[in-house]
Amino acid sequence: MKPLRAPLHTDLLLVPANRIGQSVFSLPQLKILQEVIPLAVFVPLAVLCMNQPVKLDYLRAALSTMGAAYFIFRT
Repeated sequence: MKPLRAPLHTDLLLVPANRIGQSVFSLPQLKILQEVIPLAVFVPLAVLCMNQPVKLDYLRAALSTMGAAYFIFRT
């Protein structure tokens, strides 16, 4: 039985949490990126392709995530 393999596009969107990633970003920055990238991909996909309604809670969550990214990346 072949092992399951994720599609290529998911590999391209992964956070570079290896030596290259750690030389550019700190560990907290990598963790925030790990949260922001999937949300930035999944939410538009859910709204546009899967016809999910936009709820106020989704907008609040997006603002919270954007705030976390802002505070973690400011220097």
